[in-house]
Amino acid sequence: MFSKVLRVSTATAAVLLAALASSLTAAEPVTRAPTGDQWEVTSQMSMEGAPMALPAQKAKVCSPKVWKEPPGAADERRKCTNSDFKMDGAKATWKVTCAGPPVMTGEGEITRNGADSWSGAIRFTSPEGAMTVKLNGRRLGECEIPQ
Repeated sequence: MFSKVLRVSTATAAVLLAALASSLTAAEPVTRAPTGDQWEVTSQMSMEGAPMALPAQKAKVCSPKVWKEPPGAADERRKCTNSDFKMDGAKATWKVTCAGPPVMTGEGEITRNGADSWSGAIRFTSPEGAMTVKLNGRRLGECEIPQ
């Protein structure tokens, strides 16, 4: 009796292994999201004529390793869009238009200080006056860029 059970178990195991092998070969290859750089970005805004600057804000941003726009470029709250982005060596420049409120236009500039940091500013003009946002970035490591 034991030999019959063993034969059934061996046959069942063979069928299961064959099914598993065919499902593994039919599976699609696993693709990973592209990796980028994780930055800690510090921004500090000051308005022309104001007695003091606002407190600095920090945010973590995942950006592509090769920049095609400024890191952390989207500003959903003010409906900002970037244009004319250019990289010239370590220096990035671009223009910004924000639908507001308030409506603003500006120009940004960032200089990369090696692979692990950058600094720069965006200078805005609006009906309320001029505003400057100082920017600093420190690389924390790699991250997966959402697709």
